Amino acid sequence: MILIPGLSSSGETWDTTVAHYQDRFQCHVLTVAGFAGVPRVPAPMLDRVRDGLADYIRKNQIEKPVIVDAYPFFGGLSGPEVTPAKAQESVDRMRQYMGAQIQDMYERYVKSGVATRMMVTRDADFERIVGWGLASDRTAVTDAMCELFAADLRDELAIIKTPTLVLGTWIGASQYTDRQRTEANLRRPRRGCMPASSASPFWSRRCRHSW
Repeated sequence: MILIPGLSSSGETWDTTVAHYQDRFQCHVLTVAGFAGVPRVPAPMLDRVRDGLADYIRKNQIEKPVIVDAYPFFGGLSGPEVTPAKAQESVDRMRQYMGAQIQDMYERYVKSGVATRMMVTRDADFERIVGWGLASDRTAVTDAMCELFAADLRDELAIIKTPTLVLGTWIGASQYTDRQRTEANLRRPRRGCMPASSASPFWSRRCRHSW
């Protein structure tokens, strides 16, 4: 089982998941470069993550991997009516705004919890998220956020021939969407793309056997 945490997050996100499954699966927990204190790699980040993940699976000879990640079209999270073109307009505004931030503004934003407080129920967990955000590279966060919103990989899902179980949750984003919109977003395939790169985009640990 390969577990990939979300934006600005550490692989520690999956600690309770690993504790639950490690007696049945070999768990590989990855932290994306640039997040939670891991040095960043140059953009494009998604390309590097894709290629790095494929290399990791090959090098570790992982058979029948289960990859736990997120939405194939993050920009469409607010509803199926959002097109890649509309998502790109939002991305352009987002990159301009985030690029203009100074470090102090970024840190105040992270501490405010505007984008993260609703994702957890316990104060201690929120403080962990804030700590990971403050330790994340601001440029890496900007690159990842913009690339995630712009990429539409729903058409790519149709290429997958291996029997696949897709599990989804909308509760962490309940202030933006609901179950019906999330399910509709998964049902409507569109187009996405990505090229190749060299630097490793991950810090990793194999959790069944600590190292």
